[in-house]
Formats: sequence, structure tokens, C-alpha cells
Amino acid sequence: MITQSKTSRVAKPKSKKNQRLKLPGHLRHIHVNAAGIDLGAKEHWVCVPEGRAERTVRTFATHTVGLERMADWLLECQVDTVAMEATGVYWIAAFQVLERRGLKVHLVNARQIKNVDGRKSDLLDCQWIQQLHTYGLLRGSFRPEDQVCALRSYLRHRDSLVQERSTQVLRMQKALQQMNVLLHRAVSDITGLSGMAILRAIVQGQREPAQLASLVHRRVRKSQGQIAECLSGDYRPEHLFVLQQALELYDFYTQKILGCEERITEYLAGFETKESQSPLPKSAKARSGSRQAETHKEQQRAQLYRVMGVDLTAIEGIGPLHAQIILGEIGRNVDAWRSEKHFSSWLGLCPDNRISGGRVLSVRTRRVKNRVATALRMAAASLERQDSGMGAYYRRIKARLGPAAGKTATAHKLARLVYRMLKYGEAYVAVGQAEYETKFRQRQLQRLQSQASTLGYQLVAADVSPHSAAS
Repeated sequence: MITQSKTSRVAKPKSKKNQRLKLPGHLRHIHVNAAGIDLGAKEHWVCVPEGRAERTVRTFATHTVGLERMADWLLECQVDTVAMEATGVYWIAAFQVLERRGLKVHLVNARQIKNVDGRKSDLLDCQWIQQLHTYGLLRGSFRPEDQVCALRSYLRHRDSLVQERSTQVLRMQKALQQMNVLLHRAVSDITGLSGMAILRAIVQGQREPAQLASLVHRRVRKSQGQIAECLSGDYRPEHLFVLQQALELYDFYTQKILGCEERITEYLAGFETKESQSPLPKSAKARSGSRQAETHKEQQRAQLYRVMGVDLTAIEGIGPLHAQIILGEIGRNVDAWRSEKHFSSWLGLCPDNRISGGRVLSVRTRRVKNRVATALRMAAASLERQDSGMGAYYRRIKARLGPAAGKTATAHKLARLVYRMLKYGEAYVAVGQAEYETKFRQRQLQRLQSQASTLGYQLVAADVSPHSAAS
């Protein structure tokens, strides 16, 4: 037990600005029936409170039978809450088994417990975790409900498939470059309609540049003569073999991605409909892509609106894929965070003020690997050329702070909007670029007037009449 020294005295704060955290005279047991688990790849070390068993520390195997035995022993010891340190993916099976058996499981970040001297073994680790959890000094990581976790698995698997397919695109580009077939200069996207038609013709044995150039779509700006010059190359057998293999793998991953999309759609259909105040409004965003792609996007919007109760895609930059990631990572509500500031901090998008000795040492954001934050940064980057209030905001912040900080600041703004919509069920009201710039000039004027008033001056509007300009 940690107690405060009798000789130490703490001066009473004179103002709220200088208040310090009041520490209790002793630590109270918050979780009396708490256990601590140190997870590993081969065995799990479990510690229960004193007096609950002859041996307060036991080891269990990591297979399912061992996990069930661990849950039985914890219930025999009258444990109702467990803290475990997150290590890779070893915690998932143990978490699910213990949660299914009725125990309240806290998944703890290793940063909260690692900076302590003297813990050199798994035996001491599990005891230290149990002791910290007993005093309520550990905070569990966020984990959505089981239905959302299943959706998250599907979405993450789809992302993995997309990354694998992107690898095959790079291999096709490398093979074409080695053959000096400059397809990337003939068309903007080699995986588009014209690019794939040319690639399939090359794999099937077509080598004539003019014949390959005739396969491009009529909307391609370059002439067939210019395209034919880019498609004349040294077609070596080894590079053609690599191109063929990469194209086959690209088609294979495309089929798997479509199958995963169908599974996601079917699974979302099983979600309970969330009450909404009004029907789905029409999208005000400009159409991009084919009619089939737009129809698919509208279907995704309608399904997400039914599940979440709000239309997140109404926010500039956020599309159906971004909204799916938000749903799969945090669920249909944001009750786990007390405010939008806590939500932004969890995403790692707000400044992390490091203060020592009254001086601000750093305001850089924390390095957080969060899929929602990544999706919001991608959404922010797409606003660069948009004629909207969010687009004007991103361009202004980018010019002042740079591209990286501009994306983070805009993603922070998007995160606050997402939080408010999910928290209060509010509909997003878009602000045009002209209206945003007008409000920004008004705020600038108010700030200048306040500064001038503080210094004892008064702002006077300049005379910009034609007569004064001519003189």
C-alpha cells in the first residue's frame, strides 16, 4: 500500500489556474474481484487476488481447451473483471472466450504498464497487471460490439485484398517498363477500360502498335498515332510471362473483392434499422464515374443511412467507402467518448501538447495507427480542388501549415463533424465556398478590431472609390 508521508505538506492553490491534482492519502480497491493476465504465444500467466486459491498464479495453454480451463478457474475464484495486456493478435481468442463466459474484460495498452522497473518475468507481469487493475489504474481499450467486430473483419479483409491487387498492378507496370512499352503515357490509368483492353491483347499475342492503339476508348485525348508510338517495345518472353501472371492474379483478386463486397452487403442487411427523422436526402455531390458505379454508390448510401440513421456521405470528401470504415471501426454511436475532443484524441488528430516547466515543448500529434484517421486523411486530401467550404478550409490550412499538417487539421475537422452527427443525429448542412470565405473575412475583421481596441486604436475602412483610386 502506498501512503503519503506525514511530514509532506501541499500548499493550497490560490487560483484555479494553479490547481494541482489532489492525490488521496491511500489507494482504494476499485475492483476487488480483479485478475491480471499476461498473454503469450505459448502460454498465458494468470494472477487472481490473495486468498482465492492455493496458488494465486497459474499458467494455461493457449489452445481453446486451455482457455476454457482458464475461464473455469477464474469463475471458481469469484473473479468478475480481467485485465490483459494487448500483444499482437494473441488476445483475441482469450478475449472472446472470457467475454462469452460472462467476465468483463479490459484490453490494456502496453504503454500504461511497461515503464516500471523490476518486472523481468511473466510471473511478475501478471501480478503487476492484477495489482494495477485492482486499484483501478488501468483503462481498457475501445472495442465495438460483436456485430460491428464481424463487419470490421470483412472490411479489413477487403482492404487486404485491395492491397494485394495493387501489388499486381505494380508488377504489371514493371514488366511493361522493362519491355519499354510506355502504356502509362498512352493512357492515364492502365487498369481502366482502355488500359485493360491493351494489356489483354498483349498477353493474347498482339504486338502490332497500330492494332493495340485501336483498342482505346474514343474519349482518350491522344491520337492513335501517339499511342502507337508508346506501345512499340521489346516484347521479351520472360517479361511477357511476368505480365501474364500478374494480370491473372489481378483478375483473381478482383473476383475475390467483388465476392467480399457482396458479403459485406449481405451482412449489413442484417443490422437493425436505426430510427431516422427524415428519408435519405439526395446527394448534392457531383457525379463521377459510370452510371453503374453511381447506382452502386447510391445503394451503399441508402444502406448506411438505414443502419447509422445519418448520412455521413453528405460531408464533403466522405464517400460510402469512408462511411463503411467508420461504421466498421467505431460502430453506430460514439457513446464510448465523452466529447468530440476525446474522440479526436483517440484518433490521434488533435495536437498533443507536451508542457514542461511552463513551456510548450511540442504540439505534434501522437503517432496513432487508426483506420478511421487514415480514412479521414484520405477524405481531406480529396478536398483540394472541391468548390466548397471544406475545400476552401483545406486550401487555406495547407497554404499556412503545409500539405501534411493541412490534411491532419482538415481530418480533425471532419472527425468533429462525424462525432456530432452520430452523437446528436444532426443532418449536415453544406457551406459553399463563397459563404465560407465571407465568414472567414468577418472573423478576421473582428479579430483586427479587437486588437486595435486593445492598443487604443480604431479601424477605419479605406476609401476605395474610383475617384480616390484615380487620384
